[in-house]
Amino acid sequence: MNKKLKEKLNKYGSLKEPFFFVVSYDLGKYYINSLKNLPSTIKFKIDEDSEANIDEKIALKKHPILFSEYEKKFNILQEHIKAGNSYLLNLTAKTKVETKYTLDEIYEKAKSKYKLKFFDEFVCFSPEKFIEINKNKIFTHPMKGTIDSSIENAKDKILCDIKEMAEHTMVVDLLRNDLGIVANKIRVDEFRYIDKINAGDKELLQVSSKISGELKDNWNENLGDILCSLLPAGSITGTPKKKTVEILKNIEGYDRGFYTGIFGVYDGENFNSAVMIRFIEKDKNSDLYYKSGGGITCDSKVNLEYEELLDKVYLPF
Repeated sequence: MNKKLKEKLNKYGSLKEPFFFVVSYDLGKYYINSLKNLPSTIKFKIDEDSEANIDEKIALKKHPILFSEYEKKFNILQEHIKAGNSYLLNLTAKTKVETKYTLDEIYEKAKSKYKLKFFDEFVCFSPEKFIEINKNKIFTHPMKGTIDSSIENAKDKILCDIKEMAEHTMVVDLLRNDLGIVANKIRVDEFRYIDKINAGDKELLQVSSKISGELKDNWNENLGDILCSLLPAGSITGTPKKKTVEILKNIEGYDRGFYTGIFGVYDGENFNSAVMIRFIEKDKNSDLYYKSGGGITCDSKVNLEYEELLDKVYLPF
């Protein structure tokens, strides 16, 4: 738990000061600033309509983790699942990519509900809402399950797939329990609905659910407590969360950094945020790395999970 982060969020919320924030996956790094003082080197869009129509085929050269290396990590996670240490683990990796576009150009061209360009460090074009608070109601929309829409009967296939159903159900159960820490009257308003996601040279179908709860009237004064109680997001960790985070830290072999953290805005009345997936980071040598991943369960097949990892490396133009 990052005490300073929690206190700062509570302060901005208590003052009803409109602000923007970014928090890393492990809560170790964060940025918070009032909207009126936000520098021009930070650009964002929140909850905007985005069409999934593909305007052009975008070349993105990928240098992914070797299948053999990924398979080794996958097999270790399967041993943890067999031992009962975890039931769902979101395994991620970094892929070196080459593109003619700058981070600014990627941000401007990308079509996504949630977009962020953070200084010259990274760009994110996420389809996944994290927490939304309107009046005294809190909502979360866990996203778990992806399929290429060009596959025959793609929608029916993913909704009827036993592995995908189990994986999604576990995430919904985890997020429902997480909301129960900070809110009352928790309910699943929609279970497993489909979103269309523009993935550059293809269109993906992603499965989400909607969960809600009720907060106290003074929720804005406790915004830091609420967020820190829910982080890291269950959809990009697994269940049980604490043990799964520990396993992934030992297996993934790299620092997620801001990837799979969250960003968002409080406008003085309402709050909205997104999980930072679909993420490209620039390192100190100006090389670009795309971070992506997917959920692993006992029913997962390594070749399909590796394929999903690569499918999520795209530019949504």
